[in-house]
Order: sequence, then structure tokens, then C-alpha cells
Amino acid sequence: MRRLKGKRYWLVGASEGLGRSLAVKLARAGAEVIVSARSADRLADLVAELGAPARALAVDVSERASVAAAAAEVGDIDGVVYLAGVYWPQPAQRWDAAQVEAMCDINFTGCARVIGAVIGPMVARNSGHIVITGSLSAYRGLPGAIGYAASKAGTLALAESMQADLRGTGVAVQVANPGFIRTRLTDKNDFSMPFIMEPDAAAQVMFDFMRTERFKIAFPTAFGLFFRASNLFPDWLYYRVFRGG
Repeated sequence: MRRLKGKRYWLVGASEGLGRSLAVKLARAGAEVIVSARSADRLADLVAELGAPARALAVDVSERASVAAAAAEVGDIDGVVYLAGVYWPQPAQRWDAAQVEAMCDINFTGCARVIGAVIGPMVARNSGHIVITGSLSAYRGLPGAIGYAASKAGTLALAESMQADLRGTGVAVQVANPGFIRTRLTDKNDFSMPFIMEPDAAAQVMFDFMRTERFKIAFPTAFGLFFRASNLFPDWLYYRVFRGG
């Protein structure tokens, strides 16, 4: 069981929703938490709730200079959790170039920027904990998910490649692939969202997962099993089940 008490964790994308709930749980478990996002006001409110030694640090993950400056200010950390993400539902027929590029840039490239800024010292000292937030949408393309599913597939592949390289070293890699979580992002959806979770419940799953030595989790369990099994579906069956509209 991984010990979190007394460890320093940098949570990127922690101003609301899943990230905020996870920050609360880590702080209550005795971890020192540095929370980052673009919204300085929301971060200040969160730090006030968490109390010392938590601190806030604004960062824009779409800008390499901002990420590098934040990482330098954060300094030595035991772990990083990447939770930042943006989402606009859209099919290929209504492709919004700016929104699709933003999803790819924040959800995937932003993740690569943050990890790239902290992994060097972890590898050098052979100690560290990297947690990436993916999605069940990462397992296979979905209707109405242009940009989002692709970006999350990228984060999953990134985590799997890192695990291939770092497995057996002192740098642990984990990837959590949740289903629907009730946030301002899923509020944009106008379709049924099976097994939708509240942020606190999803954060508890992630918190418990972070304490294990497991590499990957897909949740809720039944929904996750279905999505993982869909990789075995032949195309004709998969696209019959997941119909575009």
C-alpha cells in the first residue's frame, strides 16, 4: 500500500470537480498539496478550505513557459496528478476547429508538457509517482466525441508507453479512466449518461487507486468492463452498438 501522508503532490486541474475533490482527500490523508489551474480565484478558495501547508499556483497548461515556470516554483515533489481537461461534444459533421484543437492541446499535449517538466528529477533520483486522468472514451472512438476521445486516447497511450519504460523502477505510473462524472463539462451533454458519478465518489475511487501499486483502472467497474471489452468487437458490431447521430 502506497503511503501518501507527508508526501508532496502537485495536482494540475484541481480548481473544481474531480480535481478539487481529490485535493481535499489527499490533504485530509496528510499529504502536502499544491493545486494548480488557470483560475486563481477558485484555487484560493480551495486552499482556504484545505488549510496549511496546501498552496495554490496558477498555470496555463497550453503554454510551455507557464508550465516550466510553475514546475520550477513547485520544486521537488513526490507525485503529480494531471486532471486538467476541456470538452465540447461534437460530431464530425459539426467540427469546430478551435474547440477540437483546444481539447487536443489541454487534454493531451498539456499532460505531456506537465509530465515533461517534472519527470527528469524523478528519474534522476529513481523516485516519484505520476498519475494521469484518462477516460473510458480512450478505449475506442465514439460518436459525437471528435477531439475529446482522441485526446484521451493519447493520454492512455502516453501512460502505457511510460509504464513500458518505467516499470520496475522507482518511478510509478498510474492511469485512471473514469466514465461520466457530474461536472460543468458533462452538463453540456444532451444524451443519457449511464452510471454517472458525483465528483466526490469518483475522487474516492481515484484516491483508493493511488494508494495501490496497480497501473490502470477503469471505472465504474461494470461500465469500464464494457468499454474495455469493446476493443474485441468487430467493426460491424461496434459501430452498430455505438451509433452516430
